[in-house]
Amino acid sequence: MGFLKTSFNALIICILFFSCSEEDGSVLDQLTGLTPSNDVKLGQSVVAQIAADPTNYPVLSESEYPEAYSYIRSMTASIVASDNVKYKDLFMYDEVKIIDQDVLNAFATPGGYIYVYTGLIKYLEKADDLAGVMGHEIAHASERHSSDQMKQQLGLQLLSQIIFGEASDTQLAQMASGFFSLKFSREDEADSDEQSVIYLQDTDYACNGAATFFEKLTESGQSSGPEWLSTHPSPDSRVEDINAKANDLGCSKDAVVESGMSYDDFKASLP
Repeated sequence: MGFLKTSFNALIICILFFSCSEEDGSVLDQLTGLTPSNDVKLGQSVVAQIAADPTNYPVLSESEYPEAYSYIRSMTASIVASDNVKYKDLFMYDEVKIIDQDVLNAFATPGGYIYVYTGLIKYLEKADDLAGVMGHEIAHASERHSSDQMKQQLGLQLLSQIIFGEASDTQLAQMASGFFSLKFSREDEADSDEQSVIYLQDTDYACNGAATFFEKLTESGQSSGPEWLSTHPSPDSRVEDINAKANDLGCSKDAVVESGMSYDDFKASLP
């Protein structure tokens, strides 16, 4: 009841005084109670579940791999600096973690906590490739695809219990399981591909960086990869769409010229 009362009061203020802040979100966000600031709380719950399960999610130590973390966080900061990334003062985009598993994947939780697997980093050849994937994952958080999908899959009641610290351990485990089984719609994936190009046009990275990941998958005949590859448009069609967006924007598709640590150095710094 407190959840509904809090949401209702915030909604009245938002409507009467036109003072919906970035943290408050839209009027619809206020009605459901799933505001951007609550995305961060959901993300924190996912982060806690990951930290509690090092067997399945062996996150690299920041103290043992400072160069690797400095590299990937510098890349992330460059992307997030784009004017088109939303909630940059609220979401935790700088909290990037590296998971030491030979898996071709990366993901962002609601609220912008980002995880990248060493398998993906080592599979890619250039910084631009990884920047494209990072832009894609940042977009899932910035456009709130993750929280929208969790709302549909888990329901508002469970999410509200998690947000307000009223969920049991079983419910928290259910939430984590639900997050890792999320399947984004074709629209969400296409939107994230497009946003990645838009974000990267404001950086030194090739704005079509995400396309090279799909090109590499096609060339290698790789059948495994991020979960969404099994249910969404083929890599070929995504390459075409990403490159078409880059051409529309007229942004640079030239590879970044790195100073300091190179992408090869970054890969070599990993276990």
